[in-house]
Amino acid sequence: MAGFSGLTAGREASGTQRPWPRFEVDAATWEALGVALDAGEVCLLALWGDSASVHAAIRDEDKRDIAVLTLACPDGVFASLGRHHPPALRSERAIQDLFGFTAAGLPDARPWLDHDRWTVGSPLGTAQAKPPMPRPYAFLAAQGEGLHQIPVGPVHAGVIEPGHFRFNASGEAVVRLEERLGYTHKGVEKLMAGAALDKAAQLAGRVSGDSTVAYALAFAQSVEAALGVEPPVRAVWLRALMAELERLANHFGDIGAICNDAAFALMLAHCGVLRERVLRAAMTCFGHRLMMDRVVPGGVAADLSPEGRACLRTLLDDVRKAFPPLIRLYDDTTSLQDRTVGTGIVSKALARQFAVGGYVGRASGRNFDVRRDHSYAPYGDLRFEVPVFGEGDVNARVWVRIREVEQSLSLVEQILGSLPEGDIRVAVEGGSGEGLGLVEGFRGDILAWTAIEDGLVRRCHLRDPSWFQWPLLEAAIEGNIVADFPLCNKSFNCSYSGHDL
Repeated sequence: MAGFSGLTAGREASGTQRPWPRFEVDAATWEALGVALDAGEVCLLALWGDSASVHAAIRDEDKRDIAVLTLACPDGVFASLGRHHPPALRSERAIQDLFGFTAAGLPDARPWLDHDRWTVGSPLGTAQAKPPMPRPYAFLAAQGEGLHQIPVGPVHAGVIEPGHFRFNASGEAVVRLEERLGYTHKGVEKLMAGAALDKAAQLAGRVSGDSTVAYALAFAQSVEAALGVEPPVRAVWLRALMAELERLANHFGDIGAICNDAAFALMLAHCGVLRERVLRAAMTCFGHRLMMDRVVPGGVAADLSPEGRACLRTLLDDVRKAFPPLIRLYDDTTSLQDRTVGTGIVSKALARQFAVGGYVGRASGRNFDVRRDHSYAPYGDLRFEVPVFGEGDVNARVWVRIREVEQSLSLVEQILGSLPEGDIRVAVEGGSGEGLGLVEGFRGDILAWTAIEDGLVRRCHLRDPSWFQWPLLEAAIEGNIVADFPLCNKSFNCSYSGHDL
């Protein structure tokens, strides 16, 4: 039993990665990592490639330790962790697409992000020109009498991001769902390579637009850790204020949209009003509805004025009057409960195996929140609870959001009451180093790993929580009826863009 300590003990940290160390390991330790992941001794935070190596960020759930393990791949080959640990499969397929590496023993070697439409193969590795030659994608077969397939997407009826869903069904019952993603691949990591920090911060904030504050914060954390920069105290509190406003806006939108997919449009209308009020308050306070480009390395780019403070206090009063009746409406509407209770269940075992974060994990009993478990300022000075439910269904995922709205309202109030005076930004000078950032976005934990050389980004990897949530949607819909898929899908609300990079 290797465990976290066995994988890192006796090894010297490589380079200057902060705040958590990085260790170079050999092939035997990499193999032991796969076994430890399978045994649940450690959980996988992220898996990504580099110019001649692969990195795995791991976490000890009990001791709350984090480390990055690095395996050199001079010949472009590494042992697949996915042989032991299914959550690694899609990351390894993406590494093969982006770097041209071979994950030896990978159970599913189909391309993941590369749809045969790129003009360059392995764009982050030894890039080679290639003509676009789209080939049919080999979906997995389902065996059984009377089964039929239902293809959905990538273009959908609503104005939403593209993704393809292939259902194998027996009548109305879903036997298997298989996803195909990658349609919103933007080449963000390639664009970041060699970029100045300000430009890279802009790119980070556009990986998934609904989480622009959280992504920008994770990137800023990684840069500041790499270069040893300490942002001003006021800036740190303003970042948390923006993050909680972002969480409120998205949770309001999700609660309404889930109810709408259960044919209860009244909740969508009322929650849409609350979401709009939050966005307008953000515009008043920080000059942008989504607060894009407001979190930057070294601090923040916009301060909170007295008018903004008054606007937020009015917002808190309005939401606290309007939201409780909506909660009662949700809970007292029998036809709505009939659709959400017991639908789309994610088991506690799967949530633990995939180390899934956010409302998906907390609805299935995984008690994890970066703000508390790897506390970053100012959350150590704030009071809040992490809501956890055990049912794992659509209803539980709604209730996690409801309780998180209540907690975020309290956090905004606490921040306004304790916001310190002072500067909001310090200069970030050129330098070199490696940093790891980890923040709690509204979907869950977002990770940023950044290597900087002479003030420019050498390599940056940004991991969306959806990497580990999308596969669980496939499991959640199994045995449900096809008509419940929109409901299940919206209760997850995974990011396409954040996943596709």
